[in-house]
Amino acid sequence: MNTASHSVIDPVELTRDLIRRPSVTPANEGAMEVLEKALVELGFSCRRMVFEGPSGEGVDAPIINLYARLGTASPNICFAGHTDVVPTGAAEQWTAAPFEGETRDGILYGRGAVDMKGGIAAWVAALSRLLAKDKITGSLSLLITGDEEGPALHGTKRVVETLMAEGEVIDACIVGEPSSSAQLGDMIKVGRRGSINSWFTVHGKQGHVAYPERAANPAPVIAKLMATLTDRVLDDGYPSLSATAAHAEGSSPRTGFPPSNLEITTIDIGNTATNIIPAKAFGRTNIRFNPCHTGEALAAWINSEVGRLQADTGLNIEVEHMISGEAFLTENTTFIGAVQDAVEKVCGRRPVSSTTGGTSDARFIRYMCPVLELGLVGQTMHQIDERVPEQELRDLADIYVEVIRALFARLK
Repeated sequence: MNTASHSVIDPVELTRDLIRRPSVTPANEGAMEVLEKALVELGFSCRRMVFEGPSGEGVDAPIINLYARLGTASPNICFAGHTDVVPTGAAEQWTAAPFEGETRDGILYGRGAVDMKGGIAAWVAALSRLLAKDKITGSLSLLITGDEEGPALHGTKRVVETLMAEGEVIDACIVGEPSSSAQLGDMIKVGRRGSINSWFTVHGKQGHVAYPERAANPAPVIAKLMATLTDRVLDDGYPSLSATAAHAEGSSPRTGFPPSNLEITTIDIGNTATNIIPAKAFGRTNIRFNPCHTGEALAAWINSEVGRLQADTGLNIEVEHMISGEAFLTENTTFIGAVQDAVEKVCGRRPVSSTTGGTSDARFIRYMCPVLELGLVGQTMHQIDERVPEQELRDLADIYVEVIRALFARLK
């Protein structure tokens, strides 16, 4: 790939430009256009991938995604991220306007500064520097969505499905989520737990509390069901595998996961009367699970418990599930090692591999290629006065330069 003549991009200014686009999910508000303009100037071919999805008001709204690529050769090194942001909360509580991109004392304020417009800007800045100096022999690509902070059904998931169906090959992907914990580069995320939500409706028969024989109370049934589900120990965690043990087994070191946990998120009957046995009772649970399980297996277990209780009580129990992501773990040591070496070269610290936190779009990308998360310090993401030191953006761009170089060197 021949380098082109262009200006080197300042990650701070690009972050500021993106913050000034109030792209609260699923709105775009010009954020994708700001990014696309910068990438086109670097020589990237940009492809809009627009899918219909629900807005916050329940009205269909287009979800704008972008896949940009420079070059046709292998390996194809991809960066993934999102331009949509969470709502600001009470704007009057911010000490800086959330969509102005104000800098005070070297700190850049604004919604998305950390999660994750700053990460996107740092990667694009790194690309501009590399393309001005290096001869790239592979390909560079970006997969950017506007649907990460929302339902995430019409963003990265759909883009990955489309690209795979078309035969597009990505060899490794860095997701720019704010993975760092206390210091830039102290942590990368190499896996995530899966998540399954379940909704329950117990159908009873309404009646007077003084005549329980004439009614069928669903409240004890939903309570028993919730107790049955929470009483089960799902697992003792997904064990780590040390480098020594991995070498002995001829496999790769493995990062562990904590035990899977089922949490009751609501029990609701909605009965305002003191003398009525209710007709229905509702419950909802969420399970965050490690690779010991699949979402389908957990749904099957819940269904069996529902069926058993339904048979015992004679009451109809409806259950619905939504698996928002499967647990995954990246174990490609060449990929992980290259990233760790690059971070250590710039920061002087070697990032630990972690599987903590919630879900991210890495759960979709992992079907296509090895993936890990490397980005800014996440202390203020989703908070009032979300902010990032300007120097941290520049330092992250330095890290990304070395990451790209290391990946091209080792993934040939």
